[in-house]
Amino acid sequence: MSETTVPATRTAASSAASPVSAESTTARGRRARIALRTLQVVLALFYVIASALPKLIAHPSAVEGFDTMGWGSAGMYIIGVLELAGGIALLIPVLQSVAAVALSALMVGAFVVQLTYFDGENAATPLILILPLALIAWARRGHNADLLRLVRRRA
Repeated sequence: MSETTVPATRTAASSAASPVSAESTTARGRRARIALRTLQVVLALFYVIASALPKLIAHPSAVEGFDTMGWGSAGMYIIGVLELAGGIALLIPVLQSVAAVALSALMVGAFVVQLTYFDGENAATPLILILPLALIAWARRGHNADLLRLVRRRA
């Protein structure tokens, strides 16, 4: 006679402790995880290459923009480092949600700057970037508990 196994069921307590949903073992769940990871990689590449790099190498277009705002090179380098750190952190599992929230906050600031200094010329760009960042922050929110445990263990 063949041996049958009964799939383990998750209790409410174990579901709350782990961010993995019942759907994540299905083909649809795997596709969703792959799509989310792809989105994170694309955003990380955008922030590192297209956004942070011009600021960190003092590309003339970045220098001109920051001079227009009166922030100078110090402001340009600070924003560049923040974008670089956020882009890299989007790829580190324990930091993904926090990085998405931090980059969203940076994009709110970029939106305000676009409206106040540049007459809203490119104001839609930061708003568009907030949407996938919010999705990542929400979808990866389970990692926040892991990060909190790491911080408490080091303290």
